[in-house]
Amino acid sequence: MLLEDKIALITGAGNGIGRATAIRFANEGAKVVICDLDESGLAQTQQDIADAGGQVTSVVGNVGVRDDVQKAVDAATSTYGGLHILINNAGITRDGLTTRIKDGETKFMSDDQWDAVLNVNLKGTWLCSQLAAVPMIEQGYGRIVNTASVAALGNIGQANYSASKAGIIGLTKTLALEWARYNICVNCVAPGGVNTRMTETIPEKIVENLIQGIPLKRFAEPEEIAAVHAFLSSQDAAYITGQVIFVDGGVSIGG
Repeated sequence: MLLEDKIALITGAGNGIGRATAIRFANEGAKVVICDLDESGLAQTQQDIADAGGQVTSVVGNVGVRDDVQKAVDAATSTYGGLHILINNAGITRDGLTTRIKDGETKFMSDDQWDAVLNVNLKGTWLCSQLAAVPMIEQGYGRIVNTASVAALGNIGQANYSASKAGIIGLTKTLALEWARYNICVNCVAPGGVNTRMTETIPEKIVENLIQGIPLKRFAEPEEIAAVHAFLSSQDAAYITGQVIFVDGGVSIGG
């Protein structure tokens, strides 16, 4: 199995890509710690893994809160004796135009919209990486996979989200340089449209237009992103670090 006897912490595992990744990792032999604020979704992921015979423990927490992140890292080290892999998957959107004037009325993306997205997406990735690196440095081994997005290249109505995801790319490259000496590989997956709860709320007409702009003419399934997570977390990717893998059906190269 690809990840036999490895210990992995996966954030945002209550649904979507995080759930698919947790299940894939457990199937590949990893012991998994799953973290999310969605208690019911987290419980379902845990049940799915346990029913299939996998080893799993869950922690309810907010990746933007240091104490919650430390609790998740501690759960891995105390329950399973270490931490080899971190999948920084948790993320949110709070979309809106930066500045809009209509019928003489000015509307702005609010400070709360900006702060919420940067706190979870960018600060959360930084906090989880910072704290997970401690046991990884001590054992001289680690794999960290962050989550950017094709939106890092720019997307109307998502200044906060795009900025957070572009920041994650810069963070990934910096951490890869800082931690290479400890045999910690840090990479980044940048998905395009994925069939998850987040995209279910997009109106059908808009989805149709988005798909027309994808060379492969479809959204990805969560399991397809999980497969890339598994590869980058495995020994097969031991000489890959500081890279951004766009899993977007060709959007980033044009169509």
